[in-house]
Amino acid sequence: MRDGLIIKFDEYGYYEEFVDTQGKPLGLEFDNHQNLIVADADKGLLSINQQGQITVLTDSVNGNRMKFVDDLDIASDGTIWFSDATTRYSHDDTIYSFFENRATGRLLSYSPSTKITKIHLENLYFANGVALGPDDQYVLINETANSRTRRLWLKGEKAGKTDLFYDGFPGLPDNISYNGEGIFWVAFAAIRVPAIEALAENTLIRKIIGGLPKKVFTPTTKHVFIVGLDLNGNVIYNFHDTHSDIQTLTSVNQWGNKLYIGNLASNFVAIYNLSK
Repeated sequence: MRDGLIIKFDEYGYYEEFVDTQGKPLGLEFDNHQNLIVADADKGLLSINQQGQITVLTDSVNGNRMKFVDDLDIASDGTIWFSDATTRYSHDDTIYSFFENRATGRLLSYSPSTKITKIHLENLYFANGVALGPDDQYVLINETANSRTRRLWLKGEKAGKTDLFYDGFPGLPDNISYNGEGIFWVAFAAIRVPAIEALAENTLIRKIIGGLPKKVFTPTTKHVFIVGLDLNGNVIYNFHDTHSDIQTLTSVNQWGNKLYIGNLASNFVAIYNLSK
């Protein structure tokens, strides 16, 4: 939640408090030892055991503190792949990263066995959602500000190479998750607006807008947009809702036949039943 609290809940709304990171917990994933690994924008990469004890795994790389740890996924060998959205702004100043439009996002990994943090990709336009492909063959990362998903190959003849898994989304991709059955779910925080994108090359206008209070231009969109991609990057599902109560959708995770939908500006988790 926005205040740092992490809760356990079921589809009927019953919940209990699990732990408070005192930060901004974003990506969540359990490791093979049932520790909850958390990408906390303020605190770094955290490990939380079943008793709620918090351990900071890493909060810096090459001697420099990370500003915005965003999302993560965990490989079968325990390696944690995670994003650092921008090296210039914190979570509270996210909007400035988009106005500045600099590619300072990164894809990193952390090894629990060696305790080493590595940088694998740099110069990403707001590095966001992270998801490993089948058998950990590759890892995907969303570049929110560039409306695309980049792929880093981890195995096979292409190991170490990168390509675009999907380019030219009509929205701003936030988190991405793999359902284990051939579908990557992509959540979109907003729909692209051509008039606003036209200002991207105008440095003067960006500076003027950037000088205004954040609340004036921080967007809140109720256009819910979710895409399901197959393993070849083809769009299989394309869901929209222009009259939803969900404000600024950020994440989609599948459990059974239901999608659990997170967001930034609403005080609830939405559930979409795929079987209906």
